[in-house]
Amino acid sequence: MLKFWKKKTTEPTTESPVPEDRPDLAADPASTEACAGISEALAETVPPEPGAPEIEPEVEESVVVEAARDAEQPVRRGWRERLSGSGFAKSLTTLFVRHPKLDDDLLDELETALITADVGVEASTRLVEELRKRMHKREFADAGVLLTALRAELVALLKPVEQPLDVATPSPFVILTVGINGVGKTTTIGKLARRYVDEGRNVMLAAGDTFRAAAVEQLKTWGERNKVPVVSQGQDADSASVIFDALQAARSRGTQVLIADTAGRLHTQSGLMDELGKIVRVMKKLDASAPHEVLMVIDGTTGQNAISQLRQFRDTAGVTGLVVTKLDGTAKGGVMFALAREFGLPIRYVGLGETATDLRVFDAEAFVDGLLPASIGS
Repeated sequence: MLKFWKKKTTEPTTESPVPEDRPDLAADPASTEACAGISEALAETVPPEPGAPEIEPEVEESVVVEAARDAEQPVRRGWRERLSGSGFAKSLTTLFVRHPKLDDDLLDELETALITADVGVEASTRLVEELRKRMHKREFADAGVLLTALRAELVALLKPVEQPLDVATPSPFVILTVGINGVGKTTTIGKLARRYVDEGRNVMLAAGDTFRAAAVEQLKTWGERNKVPVVSQGQDADSASVIFDALQAARSRGTQVLIADTAGRLHTQSGLMDELGKIVRVMKKLDASAPHEVLMVIDGTTGQNAISQLRQFRDTAGVTGLVVTKLDGTAKGGVMFALAREFGLPIRYVGLGETATDLRVFDAEAFVDGLLPASIGS
């Protein structure tokens, strides 16, 4: 009786699987227990069959997006790290390393470096001559003090255009983006949408670039990433009509920010340039104050050609603010100073890299600090 009772209490409550190719093991309890152990081990190591349901609960897409955004923040690099590879930064840094002695030769090389970096002949000459006068008055003890004075002069040149864009009012705040082909307008719009969504604003996009192949789909992709609606009519539709419909939709839905894309066009194409004027006129039929910001996107590698581009777009579309992209890498960067001196238009944002967080609000001191070393030899 005792043996029978012990046997009953130690038997498993469920039958252990027996391999089909080893029927002889069914009669051996020890072998059965071994098979059970093997089965348990296999259950832990063998992946589920393709049709089997996932064990872990499904994660909502919004959670995945938020996690991806959080993951981006720690790798965000500073202005100096982003700009140190530019042609402007390299030329100025090596200049003071190669020529640490304070004399006229240093200033001559500095003028050459500024002109080469697209600061402009007139602006570069005026800046260097002012430093030369101060040097002859013995205001600079050494080249290090001259470097400090140069940094201050460059910051003073950019400070007046350091004006962040305020999209708080009116609602919807309409941003019309313009620029030539290939400067990154659509990508900039996607990054702007991400910024405003992160600030807690509801955003809508208008796919007004109806000429470039796949431009509408590209903007829709950005809309999906940022969870914002995109108003479109497909390729070859009338751009003014698309943006008009988007403004109507934004007003009816209580959207806070509407960002409208437009087709890239050369500033020498009068027909396409006139279309920008048409878009503005059509928008004013719904809102006399729209667009509230005409944001021109400029490629930082363009150089002095950006001056003539901006002049034409300003006269046609009434540009009110600038975004200068592609300033990292091989961009010369000096065009920022030329634009500031020539037009005095606010520089709202600058592009320092590929990720959404690399579209930064323009900061004059941070920009100059990224281009110039803090001291000779640093």
